[in-house]
Amino acid sequence: MTRTVAIQGAKGSNHHKVARDFYGNDIILKECLSFDVLVDSLLDKSSSQAIMALENTIAGSIIPNYALIDKNNLHICGERYLSIHHHLMALSNQKIEDIKEVCSHPMALLQCKEFFKKYPHIKLVEDVDTAEVAKRIAKEQLKGVAAIAPKMAAEIFGLNVIEDEIQTIKDNATRFVIIQTEKPNNGIDEINKASLKFETDHKRGSLATILNVMSDCKLNLTKIQSLPIIETPWKYAFFVDVTFEAYSDFKKAKSIIDIMGQGLKILGEYKNAKL
Repeated sequence: MTRTVAIQGAKGSNHHKVARDFYGNDIILKECLSFDVLVDSLLDKSSSQAIMALENTIAGSIIPNYALIDKNNLHICGERYLSIHHHLMALSNQKIEDIKEVCSHPMALLQCKEFFKKYPHIKLVEDVDTAEVAKRIAKEQLKGVAAIAPKMAAEIFGLNVIEDEIQTIKDNATRFVIIQTEKPNNGIDEINKASLKFETDHKRGSLATILNVMSDCKLNLTKIQSLPIIETPWKYAFFVDVTFEAYSDFKKAKSIIDIMGQGLKILGEYKNAKL
């Protein structure tokens, strides 16, 4: 049975590229214009798994997505890191001087801001998705309008790449996670990374104590992100990623943190995708 995988955005987007890299081409792609719709597709079982961007080396954490995973009790079963490359594309037989408007996702526009300082005649317009704009330009044959999108979008929708690699910072990467409603059956021998959530007391050193436990149990803390607990003003939950060599070390740390912290929740145990 072919797997249905939800992505945020259209075909040709970075989410689509991650889906293709992770699964190959033998999937049914479900395009979602927001992360809320993406999560709904998992909950109503119209998709079995989904790709979700979680953090970027320039923009940092996508905090609402942490909340979506937690609130809907979703499980992280894998991850992928993708180098981000932005390309300017439009209908053929146009030069950059012919472009009056560039539409793209706000993050793409931000990451290419320096490039457009050289072209003050171009109006920058925020849109819902990079590849969705490319799709619209091709479908409606919009002249004078360009999209910032992955090169794959130009190939899919038959657009011409006017300028390559227009991002300001060339070393730009996004971490994506693969999520599902069921707890994954990842083998212990393959698991060397985990994502978890916990809360701490309003006591001096309570967070430091838990971080020391992780260190003592030979866990490497790769990410820590705080998120307000809406029902309790000025109290925070902590979302943490850790890597480890032996699953037994992580298992020991889990049992101690469960006692010392509050509301320990394992969001996922999976294979570290970062080399």
